[in-house]
Amino acid sequence: MRMRRRILTALLRKEENQRSLQLRIPVMSQGNDLVTPRKISKGRLQVQLEGEGTYECSVTGLVFEVSERVLIRYSVLSWSKFGMFLGDTWRFAGPIFNVDCVNSPSSVLTSIQFPHSLCLADPHSEMTFSVLHMKDSCPVIEPSVDHSGSHVKWRVSSLSPVGPIVQSSKPVEHHGVVLVYKELALNNSYSFRIYLATNNSSDIKDIGKEVRCSKRRYLKVEKPPTCKLDERRYRLMSEPEGDISPADLQFTLAVTKLKGYFEAFFEQPPPFKLSLIETESDQTVWSATIREGDCVDNAVEKLRKRTDSRKRSTSTSEEEMTNKRPRCADESDGVRTVQVPDVSPKQLMQVAKRLGKEWKQVAIGCLDLSSKELDDIQASEEDVIMQRFKALERWKTSRPKGQATVAHLLRSLQELDDLPNEVHQTLQDMMDNKAAK
Repeated sequence: MRMRRRILTALLRKEENQRSLQLRIPVMSQGNDLVTPRKISKGRLQVQLEGEGTYECSVTGLVFEVSERVLIRYSVLSWSKFGMFLGDTWRFAGPIFNVDCVNSPSSVLTSIQFPHSLCLADPHSEMTFSVLHMKDSCPVIEPSVDHSGSHVKWRVSSLSPVGPIVQSSKPVEHHGVVLVYKELALNNSYSFRIYLATNNSSDIKDIGKEVRCSKRRYLKVEKPPTCKLDERRYRLMSEPEGDISPADLQFTLAVTKLKGYFEAFFEQPPPFKLSLIETESDQTVWSATIREGDCVDNAVEKLRKRTDSRKRSTSTSEEEMTNKRPRCADESDGVRTVQVPDVSPKQLMQVAKRLGKEWKQVAIGCLDLSSKELDDIQASEEDVIMQRFKALERWKTSRPKGQATVAHLLRSLQELDDLPNEVHQTLQDMMDNKAAK
């Protein structure tokens, strides 16, 4: 009889827990209208929400709760610019976003639910979620309203860069990804970079940017990336055996530049089987087989075919080749080079007038100014446009001659994901006008 009572009690508790879980999850994840945003510029998305309700972005997983019809613009930012504001016990828990209501007050957007990457076996766990909110370039930690197994809900106080964070003195298990990139070398070698990251857009975006900025060219190898990663050490194994370094790697929530990555080199062609193993438990958490077709750069193949076709259909004489060489100005060292002038003060003023409230982010994140330099500029100039101009001018004077052209400035500013279209277009027009001349 006692045994029956124990079994019955256990079943009732299980049923109660399931009912509680079912009651909690709909608050966070059900009844949302799925919406697909429109990409308006590099990294920037825009979506028109037609009326009061709760809407989920099909691209980012963001959930917006609005009180009326509103146009929302948003973009994924990098934790590398904001992670420094977190204390020792705080960790980022998902992507950080910049969200804005176009021509509407921020109060129209009542709450935002941010996707997080933590593995929560129990959604009722006492994990302390909050958000890091950048208000006027100052970090503020604000409490969350609620959380589920996938999202953190925050009541909107104002709109500026904001992202979910978690407080924990112990390592936390994350939904992770393993990202594989093959080096595109001329000698057909098989060299790879393998990164470990949390499954959140900010982390993945940072890794993609680091690979693009590398001196070597890489091709992303599309393989199922997801796995569970704890803040522990992992080693990478391969079949057949390849040259892999380092021997093991600590999975960390540090910014991408401090993460590190595995390098794997093979002398023979694919297939290769890669396996990620947790060092302490010797458990395989991820594996994938890389085949010959995964290592082909389709863009290069198309270009090669097009080039071969042109070679067969046309032939160019030596005289024609001479006429097609670029016209340049400087021949002092026997090599003709075009001298492009640095951006002028007048051009800097044009850019300053088109920068908006994001100009402080531009100054620190794109122009590499320090907080002290920014404070000095604001203290010496009352006019906001002149403050922006002085920030741009400091960027110019800090660079060597010939390294502060309009093209260099555009390249620096494009690091900002939500660079206003007006600024981008102004710089592009400057470049087009010089090319026309």
